[in-house]
Amino acid sequence: MFTTPPITALVERLTLEQKVRLLTGASMWSLHDEPAVGLRPIVVSDGPTGVRGTAMDDRDPSASLPSASCVCATWDLEQVRRLGALIAAEARSKNVDVVLGPTVNLHRSPRGGRHFEAFSEDPYLSGEFGAAYVASVQAHGVATTAKHYVANDSETDRFTVDVHADERTLREVYLAPFERMVDEGAWLVMSAYNTVNGVTMSANPLLRDPLKDEWGFDGVVVSDWAAVRDTEPSAASGQDLVMPGPEGPWGEALVEAVTAGRVPQSAIDEKVARLLLLASRVGALESGPAATPVEPWDRTAIADLLREAAADGMVLARNDGTLPVEPRDGLTVGVIGQHALRARAQGGGSATVFPYHVVTPLEGLRTAYGKHAVTFAPGLPPADELHAFTRGTVTDPVSGADGVRVRYLDHDSTAFAEEIIPSGRLAWLGDPRLAMADRIELTTRLTPDRDGRHDLGFAGVGGFTFEIDGETVSTDSLAAPGGDPVTAILNPPKRVVSRDLNHGQAVELRLTYRPELPGGFPVAMVQLGYQDLFGDPAEELRRAVEVAAASDIAVVVVGTTEALESEGFDRSGLGLPEGQDELVRRVAAANPRTVVVVNSGAPVLMPWLDEVAAVVLSWFPGQEFGAALADVLTGAREPGGRLPTTWPAREEDVPVWTVEPREGRLAYTEGLHVGYRAWLKREQAGGRGPALPFGSGLGYTTWRIDQPTVSTAGDRVVVLADVTNTGARPGKQVLQAYLSRPESTVERPVAWLAGFTAVRAQAGERVLARIEIALRAFQHWDTDAHAWTTEPGTFTLRLATSATDPGHTVTVTPATGE
Repeated sequence: MFTTPPITALVERLTLEQKVRLLTGASMWSLHDEPAVGLRPIVVSDGPTGVRGTAMDDRDPSASLPSASCVCATWDLEQVRRLGALIAAEARSKNVDVVLGPTVNLHRSPRGGRHFEAFSEDPYLSGEFGAAYVASVQAHGVATTAKHYVANDSETDRFTVDVHADERTLREVYLAPFERMVDEGAWLVMSAYNTVNGVTMSANPLLRDPLKDEWGFDGVVVSDWAAVRDTEPSAASGQDLVMPGPEGPWGEALVEAVTAGRVPQSAIDEKVARLLLLASRVGALESGPAATPVEPWDRTAIADLLREAAADGMVLARNDGTLPVEPRDGLTVGVIGQHALRARAQGGGSATVFPYHVVTPLEGLRTAYGKHAVTFAPGLPPADELHAFTRGTVTDPVSGADGVRVRYLDHDSTAFAEEIIPSGRLAWLGDPRLAMADRIELTTRLTPDRDGRHDLGFAGVGGFTFEIDGETVSTDSLAAPGGDPVTAILNPPKRVVSRDLNHGQAVELRLTYRPELPGGFPVAMVQLGYQDLFGDPAEELRRAVEVAAASDIAVVVVGTTEALESEGFDRSGLGLPEGQDELVRRVAAANPRTVVVVNSGAPVLMPWLDEVAAVVLSWFPGQEFGAALADVLTGAREPGGRLPTTWPAREEDVPVWTVEPREGRLAYTEGLHVGYRAWLKREQAGGRGPALPFGSGLGYTTWRIDQPTVSTAGDRVVVLADVTNTGARPGKQVLQAYLSRPESTVERPVAWLAGFTAVRAQAGERVLARIEIALRAFQHWDTDAHAWTTEPGTFTLRLATSATDPGHTVTVTPATGE
């Protein structure tokens, strides 16, 4: 495969030991350099919803993009391309060469813990969005990583679960998005933690066929962090790179296996060649092209794009005509709910980034309507969580600078390193100082902005001593919850103490931390901060109802949190946290013009859906949440979103519920019928439908869609339709093309998405919508021939605005291009 003289010559220049060294990471976030071939270190970073860089704290803030489910709700590939350009600029500004994203695992079950981080329940839609992300980021010389290959669609027992899926299901559903991204030219693919059909993915034959042999993938297969657990099976497979490093199961053991002839030398050479090709692509090789220059974006440009993208992904699920509510003199707006005050901009886990700011719904609505017009009531107790001190709220007692002083002490109590962190959230990922330290001392000064009770505390795993003004108030050893180290790092246990403090009178806080490292890895997270206070629950609920009743419009913001939707575990159910449904109903009873904003990354149950005036699904919308929401509610922007995944009305209706393996195995018995396909199959059999179907969403105008015409162009079917905005406002409509074949000789879904387009038009304007449908959309995987096959005859094409919309139907014959 790699026959070009430069790459071949460079590989031949290296000894076996040098080659093998390159195949395990140098650290948590970097690969080894190799002066013998002019190779500099390659730096990688998590990046599905922003590029965090190599640190996991506030020292180097990042743009916080809308979650993948929000981005996909735009159904607008141009939006993804613009976000991809921002991702590339962020990466280059942090000296990052490889972004670990996008995530194209499917929303197989709405309970999936990383649901928010993946695009859709549909393989075609996920593949198109993944391909647009790949193309736009890599156009700027920054590598992307399609992950997690493959069938890594839930989090329960994710390191050990053995997913069983038949060949056709894998090909048509779970492998399909990866194939599309490889076709687009992805430079890396990440092998997943899980096992598929009895073989762990880091050694699975699927890495070779279809990925490398059939699809022609010429990039690097990088492991998920610590996913490679053996030497010879993984090294003999299509696995190319073990992360993190420098320790790992390859190294000297792999050198010995090659020397003894148990792993072929050619396998090692191929892996190194792939790695050097990646280095050439990102500008890390002296003999290759220089890194592509990318101009940094200023914060205003970033905010403008993220505000637009968030609004374009928000889905208007219900509207009785109440929305939009334009600002006017005398208007009163009641804003209710803890989520209005504590915006949930992103989910939990490795996709976490640290933005410069997050605009809360309360801030956004006060800016839009005026502070005098908006009254806030929390309504319900805050989530039981610790909030790290943010920038500008605490100071270093020594220098007076903003932040927390951190001292690293050895066993003799001598400080061997010292630094100031700008906030109370600290993380060490591969930092050698963590392993060297006997204890770490955090010191800061807090000046209260009010009199009264303050709940102060810390979170982490290890031994802690907490002092306030020299008084020891807590001595604890906090253990990791569960067995997943990610959960221990990102959602650690906490301790909180209450103290009465005086406004303006500074207190000194000191936290002494003795690290406990999971598996010996230098990985830890510690938070120093406070917990929100709350009044009497009955009184707070009564006040929320009073605020609603006294307002022209009531906006209730409810939802989940990054501690409920996160990497490391799946959701136990789909209900909103306790009390939120009652809050919505009490407010709606007091004010018929109640708008509910659902701030979650994945579907939740909305038993009050038909009882309120309007419902906006905001997803986890990134740092510009409040500004984008204000744009949507005021009508400055139309909510442009359509559902990329089905929202159920009841848990018992969900077709694919189980994410827990039985005796280590998780069987994908639903086969091809995932997401809306499963719902359509259930409805066809007389079952209950969902609350909100796939592809659905309202806007602020009305549309007429004319009967489509169909033609062929090469190997593609071209669908054209006139679309007219018949309303009084500009707007966006998403047209979706579904195929079906009721009389098929093979099992098929009732209908499947084959193409889509987003069109925009001014009031009264008519535009021509065009959708191209590739031959693959008509094909099925023949398990006897092990090949894609087109069933002869005609298919029914439905041009619609959701999976359940009758739309317009036409008969179509696949174009072969022959």
